[in-house]
Amino acid sequence: MLSGKGGVVTSAPLGSVISETYYRFLVQGERRMLAESLTVLAAAGGTAVAQAMGTDAWVGLRSRIAAWLGRGDEHRERVELERLDRSVAELAGAGQDTDEVRSRQATVWQTRIGDFLEELPDGDRKEAIFALQALLKEAERTGVVTVGTGGAVAGRDMEVRADHGSFAAGAAHVEGGVRLGNPPLPGSDQP
Repeated sequence: MLSGKGGVVTSAPLGSVISETYYRFLVQGERRMLAESLTVLAAAGGTAVAQAMGTDAWVGLRSRIAAWLGRGDEHRERVELERLDRSVAELAGAGQDTDEVRSRQATVWQTRIGDFLEELPDGDRKEAIFALQALLKEAERTGVVTVGTGGAVAGRDMEVRADHGSFAAGAAHVEGGVRLGNPPLPGSDQP
């Protein structure tokens, strides 16, 4: 490390000063990039947890996230399962405020995942990052996805219906088949 009076380097060749400054920039930049990457990864994890709550994907993601956070310790895994259960119970009791509660839970789980990653030693952190990325990739593949306001996610059947003279529309990215039919006539017993 170069040093001098008052923070000014007094007797070092210019190349050394530039190299040392560049080195400090790289190290600080790497740490900053790591912190930003962890924040993004934790946000993706928190969002996936919140989006899966109350869906068919919940049971699988719940157990995988708890196992990931437990890191092989059965007691820690049970503690995480209990936390996840409290979160989904809060969402279930939200009534009309489900979007607000889901958003809050995404933040809660982003923080939990971010804190967990930051507390790990470097070697363990890298392993945990790769494991979380794989877990999130699997969750996305099995139907846990993020949608914006007014969006809908369906892992299976989805019905868009207009009634009483209203208008309904939907857009979909479909893997598999689509069956379209005529809407029932008003007042008919057709399903």
